Amino acid sequence: MSANPSLLALQSQTLLPGVKGLPLQAPLRQDQIAAQGYNVLDGRLSYPVAVLRRSTLEHNLAWMRGFAEHAGALLAPHGKTTMSPQLFQAQLDAGAWAITLATIPQLRVAHRFGVRRVLLANQPVAYADIESLAALLRDDAGFDAWVLVDSSAGAARLNEVMARTAPQRRLPVLVELGLDGGRTGARGLDAGLRLAREVAAAPQLRLAGIEGYEGLWTGADRAADLARVHALLAQMVELTRECDRAGLFDGDEILISAGGSAYFDFVADAFAALDGLSRPLKRVLRSGCYLTSDHGLYHGLQQEMRTRHGAEFRHGLQPALELWAMVQSRPEPGLALLTLGKRDASYDVELPRPLQWHRPGEAAPRPLREARIGKMNDQHAYLELPPEHPLQVGDLVAVGISHPCTTFDKWPLMLLSDDSYGVTGAINTFF
Repeated sequence: MSANPSLLALQSQTLLPGVKGLPLQAPLRQDQIAAQGYNVLDGRLSYPVAVLRRSTLEHNLAWMRGFAEHAGALLAPHGKTTMSPQLFQAQLDAGAWAITLATIPQLRVAHRFGVRRVLLANQPVAYADIESLAALLRDDAGFDAWVLVDSSAGAARLNEVMARTAPQRRLPVLVELGLDGGRTGARGLDAGLRLAREVAAAPQLRLAGIEGYEGLWTGADRAADLARVHALLAQMVELTRECDRAGLFDGDEILISAGGSAYFDFVADAFAALDGLSRPLKRVLRSGCYLTSDHGLYHGLQQEMRTRHGAEFRHGLQPALELWAMVQSRPEPGLALLTLGKRDASYDVELPRPLQWHRPGEAAPRPLREARIGKMNDQHAYLELPPEHPLQVGDLVAVGISHPCTTFDKWPLMLLSDDSYGVTGAINTFF
């Protein structure tokens, strides 16, 4: 555990009865959770529970650090995935250069818990948000932040507020490129170069680099998706060269950043080929979901990476997050109702996937084959399974999720476990 006082205060806070997942009948200090002897498999918890396996987290941290070092890149993992100060610190301790965030409130949370370098992978537009950032930069000389712009209007708002609120610090800005039909980002090289010139001319801004997000394209047409990914990365590389030739970058180095959790290998390859610039280049990957991965979307994308790279990715990222629920009802032969629903698990990409089941008191969990979750309500999951399956009321079922970002936001506290599902502690989230 870090000596950061804010993180220590989290561990020493008092948890009250009603904390999701814990069977508390009296107040309990968070750092006393491990001493209670809880085990996910013994049926003593309040189900559902969200469980992070420590060994898998440690594996993923080490693997991603090794990948980035081999690629000559820095990591600025996207903190919006977990919004957990303890996991931010684990990523920084494992060599992350910065933490990426999406909103000013998220940035404020990270700053409160000791993060000293933030990449805001978004264009702040509300005056209140820009003023909050400017005040933080004015009052804390040791805190650094980079923000995105994709329009003249966005750059003008940033420049105006910085001039009024923090004139002694120029704000480092990354011009964001995007593709037609995508999300934010200036469309095309010409638009990006025009915007870069405007940023370079703004008195309170400095052009620090180029940014893009290639992870939007994860649909069924893989060839079309990959073509768009490569097109965006090629445009980013070319825009970086054009801005450097024009003398628009300001600072000792140039920053180029992309890399969600879907195609960070392509990003690393594209950025590795970018050299010969007027000053050193920082290649920054922003994957956030690598820390826990999942059993759905990112598991499938990791399989694609293994196909592309072979042995290098054979022991790559692994799913660290599971949700455990209890069977509440067997109202029909082919149906079990679980104590888990939309309040507990992501469902924006696909419904949770059954993994294994366990009867408390028996030796070990067993695979749950030929079963699927057909739908979820707020607090229930409809587990469809063969009529003759022995699953009964009081048994436990583990599910994996697809897209961890929208599961973390449902759990103010997540349990940490060892490989035997003994509970060793907890982390907090701030959404």
